[in-house]
Amino acid sequence: MIQAEDFMHPDDRTALNALKAIPGFGTVVKGFMNYGVERLVHGTNMASKIRLSPTQLPEIYDLLPPICRKLGIEVPEFYLQMNPFPNAYTLGDSIISVTVTSGLLESLNKSEVKSALAHECGHIACRHCLYQTMARLLLGGVDIFSLIKGFPLARTALIPVRYALLHWYRQSELSADRAAALVSGVEATVATQVRLSGGPRGITKNINIEEWAQQADDYDSLKSDNKWDKALQIFASLDKSHPFSAVRVREILSWSKTDEFQKLAASLGQKSRKSRKGSQDEEE
Repeated sequence: MIQAEDFMHPDDRTALNALKAIPGFGTVVKGFMNYGVERLVHGTNMASKIRLSPTQLPEIYDLLPPICRKLGIEVPEFYLQMNPFPNAYTLGDSIISVTVTSGLLESLNKSEVKSALAHECGHIACRHCLYQTMARLLLGGVDIFSLIKGFPLARTALIPVRYALLHWYRQSELSADRAAALVSGVEATVATQVRLSGGPRGITKNINIEEWAQQADDYDSLKSDNKWDKALQIFASLDKSHPFSAVRVREILSWSKTDEFQKLAASLGQKSRKSRKGSQDEEE
């Protein structure tokens, strides 16, 4: 078992500290919880999705508990949602749930599904779930802040809160990627990004991972060429919940080469394997 502090990305910590420093943020969080949004989500999950268990699609459910044990967390509620878009997400705070879509299960093989679940469990281990729930509802068009009775700030004053929350959300994904790499392996974690970015294995199995990661360096060079390009890319990412895929892959590969990663992987008994051209994991 490892601790979240062992793998949390420094940009995640920095962004979270900046978020907490925003005046009134604590009031927003308290109001969010008191309003009962979590119970609303909990009820909707039970009514509209299939809750997985040892007796309900156990071949899917049984992938989750071993991951939770490695990360030292309780097994969350686990749901299957009919949605052709491949996705997995975590909601809640005191009642935490992980949802996988039918599209995710159809797009990924077993090892890649494990990686996606390890990513979500990384969020739980890092205690991301409350703030991520807020961010997801904001992105879904729910104006949480206007629903909280007695919130003293005007809507315009909440704009920095929204963008600070989303900025942190993107950085939190880097920590969850690290958890996935530790628990399910670097290759499976990178392969998951390949599938979600480029399509099914039949198309993407021969992707050159190093060349793809190089695109992140090219992207950084683009942003540094002039202020206008930098401003355009900042604008492009403002409402995004996740970092761009090439950046995520570069971060995973870079961290996997550090002594820090090697020691943590060894403590989990996880073999550290360098990613080669394409994914070598053919587990179905």
